[in-house]
Amino acid sequence: MPLWLIICGLGVTQIIGWGTTYYVLGALSQDIAASTGWPQTLIFGAFSAALLLSGLISRRGGRLVDQLGGRKVMMAGSVCAAGGLMLMGLLPHPVSYVLGWLVLGLAMRFATYDAAFASLTQIVGTGARRAISYLTLFGGLASTVFWPVGHYLALGIGWANTLLVYAALNLFICLPIHWAVLRGARGDRSHEDIHSDATAPLADHHRFKAMALFAAALALNGLVFSSISAHAVPLFAGLGFRGDEAVFMAALIGPSQVASRLGEIVMGRRLTPMQLGLIAFGLLPMAIGLFALMGFSWGAALVFAVLYGASNGLVTIAKGAVPLMLFGPKGYGEVLGIVSAPNLVLNASAPLLFALLLSAVTPQAALLVAGGSALASTLFMLWLARLHPRQA
Repeated sequence: MPLWLIICGLGVTQIIGWGTTYYVLGALSQDIAASTGWPQTLIFGAFSAALLLSGLISRRGGRLVDQLGGRKVMMAGSVCAAGGLMLMGLLPHPVSYVLGWLVLGLAMRFATYDAAFASLTQIVGTGARRAISYLTLFGGLASTVFWPVGHYLALGIGWANTLLVYAALNLFICLPIHWAVLRGARGDRSHEDIHSDATAPLADHHRFKAMALFAAALALNGLVFSSISAHAVPLFAGLGFRGDEAVFMAALIGPSQVASRLGEIVMGRRLTPMQLGLIAFGLLPMAIGLFALMGFSWGAALVFAVLYGASNGLVTIAKGAVPLMLFGPKGYGEVLGIVSAPNLVLNASAPLLFALLLSAVTPQAALLVAGGSALASTLFMLWLARLHPRQA
């Protein structure tokens, strides 16, 4: 099967996979609260529990991809997504709602980027970086597609029936696509015959330190992204922007992600994965720093939103490309699981932690604290690059 067809097929499943799991509450949380009377702590707490579970099983999920192959695991992820959504849609009760989200926690680990990146690597080998870049273009459209789709479906048929529609998309579109396009993503495939580039994977005694540094960079970076993304509109409002201005600033983030990924596809061949990672992680503290230095003005907010979105878009690519370069394709799924686990666990608590921070200090001070975490993530990436100058 042509690689472009595999990427397009996986791209469709990534739009649906992210849109029907991670981005569900962006469109449906208010409808759920209005029709059920459930508190926000329950509605979003179940989502946080799903992210926590996804983090806790991250390494094991990656190992399953290596052992069983991406095809079987991603098909299982589609089934989990459909099952969790059906559980919440058919039985709108707090207990089934929480259980449904826990099942979606499995789906997010088995059917989104980490499993898809590992599947592409099983098919392409060390040349998977370009394929990963193209795939992230599709994933970046998930919120753009499913926030309005979810909103209008909920207006017409209610949130519970909307979740049933989402379940059908996973069962009747994603599942057959994973079966059809991932026939080459076999876990028992030998990596001895995969073409290798000039950069040899790290020796065993360097692996642990490199994994720890990259995991720390991802976790601290993700902590900032999850915190600010969850509170983007109220954060801008707290900085003095009107409601429509705050929404506009938040809306710039998504297109900036896609634009940065397009730029990486066009010009990224000149960059090593390590150089890409340094740029990706470095843009975040730069965005927050410029926002503060320019006095949190309108122009500064525009610069912040664009750089913030660009950083997030490039970090997703770097997350797949840097481990592939450092550790090679063999066991790549488990490596991704290891470096992703701290990030997923922190993502589960980040919105709550940032909400507590906003209640204790001004929005300006909260952003500066976030900037400190972003700077620390960049320093960890610099440390990694200095330890492995040949890869940089």
